[in-house]
Amino acid sequence: MLGFRPRLWPTLMTLPAVLLMLGLGTWQLERLAWKQNLIAERTSGLAAPVALWPDVRDRLADQLWKRVRVEGEFLHGQEMLLAARSLNGNLGYHLVTPFRVSGDGVVLVDRGWVPLDRREPAQRAEGQTAGEIGLTAVVRPGHRAGWFTPDNHPADRLWYWLDLPAMAAAAGLAQEAVTDVYLEADATANPGGFPIGGQTRINLPNDHLQYAITWYALAVALAVIYIAWHRRPNP
Repeated sequence: MLGFRPRLWPTLMTLPAVLLMLGLGTWQLERLAWKQNLIAERTSGLAAPVALWPDVRDRLADQLWKRVRVEGEFLHGQEMLLAARSLNGNLGYHLVTPFRVSGDGVVLVDRGWVPLDRREPAQRAEGQTAGEIGLTAVVRPGHRAGWFTPDNHPADRLWYWLDLPAMAAAAGLAQEAVTDVYLEADATANPGGFPIGGQTRINLPNDHLQYAITWYALAVALAVIYIAWHRRPNP
């Protein structure tokens, strides 16, 4: 008759591994809920009616992922490049340009994507709209640098992540610029075709459920192997 007789070293190695796998599975479930909330926030925000800038100027933190209509003019002389951005598999940049709101300070605007060969303003002169215009855009929070995000290079007007206070300072607009949010232009076509707006992402990668199932399955498999290996005939 078989009995269960665990041994010390296999137990000391297996038990922490099983607990770690169970913990990773639970963490992935928490990430799943977090990602679902992000997607829901973006979806509901973009579905809300377009607000007017003067109506929300003093509560921009409550308008994240919602659309706003703002009037003013682009300060093209302070244009910056957000590097390592792709569109349909093509590498390029996003243009980030200060936008002087009519009578109400400055806000940074991600105007959209341009290919590598349209980096310089002269290569897309038609899209450098002059004078006062109306702009519909999504209110977004600034970025955080990841572990492997390269350093920004303000002197070269080249940025890898949106450090809004630093960008406003580099443009000489620190005293009047909004730095807790920026605007991401909608898909309204620009003259000449560039930049291409409407780059707001809603459908974020969401594989956390599959990861959770994998970790739980590995924990169960290891536990089964451990138990089977320790079942031996009773003396």
